[in-house]
Amino acid sequence: MPKPNYNFEKRQRELAKKRKQDEKNARKRQARTGTDAASTEDSISSAQPDRAEG
Repeated sequence: MPKPNYNFEKRQRELAKKRKQDEKNARKRQARTGTDAASTEDSISSAQPDRAEG
């Protein structure tokens, strides 16, 4: 019986962990840019009528 290749298993676990972390960072980045863009648009649209009236 061949002996187990623990280095291969460890490398696969590390790759899976990195892939999962990358996906998590991508979701966070996407959420940040989505909320930043929405809040920026809200602040701009709310600021423009105030300046136009005053």
